[in-house]
Amino acid sequence: MPQVSAGRLVGRHACVTGAGSGIGAAIAAALVAAGAHVTLAGRRADPLTSLSARLGTEQTLALPGFDVTDPAAIAAGLETARARFGPIDILINNAGEAPTASFEKTSLEMWNHVLSVDLTGVFCVTQAVLADLKAKGDGARIINIASTAGLTGYAYVSAYVAAKHGVIGLTRALSLELARTGVTVNAVCPGFTDTPLVRGALETIVEKTGRTPEEALKELTRHNPQGRLVTPEEVADAVLWLASPSAQSINGQAIAVAGGEVF
Repeated sequence: MPQVSAGRLVGRHACVTGAGSGIGAAIAAALVAAGAHVTLAGRRADPLTSLSARLGTEQTLALPGFDVTDPAAIAAGLETARARFGPIDILINNAGEAPTASFEKTSLEMWNHVLSVDLTGVFCVTQAVLADLKAKGDGARIINIASTAGLTGYAYVSAYVAAKHGVIGLTRALSLELARTGVTVNAVCPGFTDTPLVRGALETIVEKTGRTPEEALKELTRHNPQGRLVTPEEVADAVLWLASPSAQSINGQAIAVAGGEVF
């Protein structure tokens, strides 16, 4: 994948949802390193303000209370972001949750919550930012953080799998609608990645199955031919390339970052 040089995104305003930790924080760091101004959107204040301080408060804006399921919260947050850095021309839809349960034990409440955050949240934020992106035209980007769960099926996360399949479907549909506007729409599909979310899943496996942490990790990484967790920085590098000017012809794609897992 081509390298994106420092300063390549100077003057650009990127908004990253779910930016407080894991993949979102790594994406934010990569965008800042490339020169972009970055709005760090999320629900919890402490991780966002800490990340903003680490990356530089002149180049970042911590935006807590940004609930991707609440149109009013989205509108208020975007107003604050635009007042600081101007219109948004790179949108990274990263916010998501992945609770585990067998299908039989998946309640309607869990199902609705996961689809609301992981799929409807992408719809709501994208629709709220779309006017900015279309006004920018060439160079504007929508990059959805999906998952390999959007390309195949995994047991015990049926709601998550359904939501991420939906994110990829939305990506492909919207890429066609916007193809002549200059806005590109793509999805990045990480395999199991070394994030707090996955570490929590490992703890759940240990607790519920009695396996050792090493056995639990082996179970999660068995789909990856490289036999390891993906790093957040590897996912961020893929996002950074898609955000760069050299990716203008990449549109409607679901790019797996998964060590060679075949779908």
